[in-house]
Amino acid sequence: MAATLSQQLTALRRTRVWRSVFRGGNGTSNLDRALAVQQNLFLHLSSVKVRKRSLAFRVTWFLGTLCMGALMILVATGIPLMLYYHPSVPQAYADMKDLQSVVSAGVFLRNLHRWSAHAMVLLVFAHMFKVFYRGAYRPPREFNWVVGVILLIVTLLLSYTGYLLPWDQLAFWAITVGSNLLSSVPVIGPKVRFLMLGGNTVNANALLRFYVLHCVILPLTAATFVAVHFWRIRKDGGIYPGKDHKHA
Repeated sequence: MAATLSQQLTALRRTRVWRSVFRGGNGTSNLDRALAVQQNLFLHLSSVKVRKRSLAFRVTWFLGTLCMGALMILVATGIPLMLYYHPSVPQAYADMKDLQSVVSAGVFLRNLHRWSAHAMVLLVFAHMFKVFYRGAYRPPREFNWVVGVILLIVTLLLSYTGYLLPWDQLAFWAITVGSNLLSSVPVIGPKVRFLMLGGNTVNANALLRFYVLHCVILPLTAATFVAVHFWRIRKDGGIYPGKDHKHA
């Protein structure tokens, strides 16, 4: 049975359809392996070669991978939640109640989304601390450090904008307090607050704007900077400087 399955997979890899999709083979030479990475849609962002010690758990703690995993969970749970949610007053609160008592696995989806969001904030902070501790913000990785700081800000904004969507008392007063703090910023604070809320109070305009920010604008921004982040990791020769780095 195993031999037959292996033969079928081998025959499948030799078909023209397979070779048109997966243009590079595994091969045994460095050139074949480089082509397999560079010509594959899912692998071209990764490095052709990496130092073995740079993949050790004690070096990275796999924090970047955990952040990406949390983001994937948020996307996978957020899309089904969008199918049952209406960003309007008072329907938003009614939808949250339906997710808890009517929709099948609604409580699981909502709790998984919420706890993954909390975990992502903690993981991104831990990742930034680890990168700073390892000195990976130094040249030639300073640009990627800035990209990481932007991703941290986007992560916090995603968490903040998602907080209002349940439209309960906790969400309402949390955003009210947060927006009032923002208005205390000199010169631009009140204007930014008015633009963010769509008015002077947390109302239906604020709910709609937070929904668009949380589900469209900020996710697209995060996806863009994540792609740039991965690309710079490859161009900079890894995540952390090697032992031969003068600052290591």
